[in-house]
Amino acid sequence: MENVILTVKGMSCGHCINSIEGNVGKLNGVHFVKVHLNEEKVDVSFDSKVVSVKGITDTIEDLGYDIELSKLPKDQSCH
Repeated sequence: MENVILTVKGMSCGHCINSIEGNVGKLNGVHFVKVHLNEEKVDVSFDSKVVSVKGITDTIEDLGYDIELSKLPKDQSCH
């Protein structure tokens, strides 16, 4: 199980929360998604063998939001 915290710009209301949580939550391999509107953060827990961070970020960007990766999963961190 991988965890990632995404900084998402452009979220402003409950509709944004429902849209992101609903669409990302439907992705195969995503186990948990939680939007923190005031912090502009989205926490996602997922199976990296089934879905990639790019698949998750592409889904959010397709909804019209901008993403900035603030914490990479352990296997993708820079050394």
